[in-house]
Amino acid sequence: MDELLKVQVGRHVEVELVEPSGEADNLAFDIVADKQADFKLGFLGEGTPLARAILGKGVGDEVSYQAEVAIKVRILSVQRSTVKPPADAATQREAAMRKAEAEIQRRSAITFASSYSSKWGDYDPKGVEKWEDEE
Repeated sequence: MDELLKVQVGRHVEVELVEPSGEADNLAFDIVADKQADFKLGFLGEGTPLARAILGKGVGDEVSYQAEVAIKVRILSVQRSTVKPPADAATQREAAMRKAEAEIQRRSAITFASSYSSKWGDYDPKGVEKWEDEE
């Protein structure tokens, strides 16, 4: 089989996800290294279950695939990628994770401050909110 027709990193792939009912949905994406993945922009990391299921396969191949909405994947087309993934995708993901972790810590502190009362006095959740917002 021609290497250009095989699914691999650096290829734009269109697949059909077949549901248990027989209905199918088309999906198109570029296979990229995991650190460059950003599925919202159409870049699927090579280590994802879907990518691992279809790597090395060719146009017309059907692969069993167990996901919430699909039982198999049919490969419709494979081409060279024409779009480059964002170079800073990993950095953006890490920044989003840090922001989410900070928000979780802030909410936990507010919950604790709102519910804690002792003989030493109450915590002031407004002080926690103000302190976090100042960063």
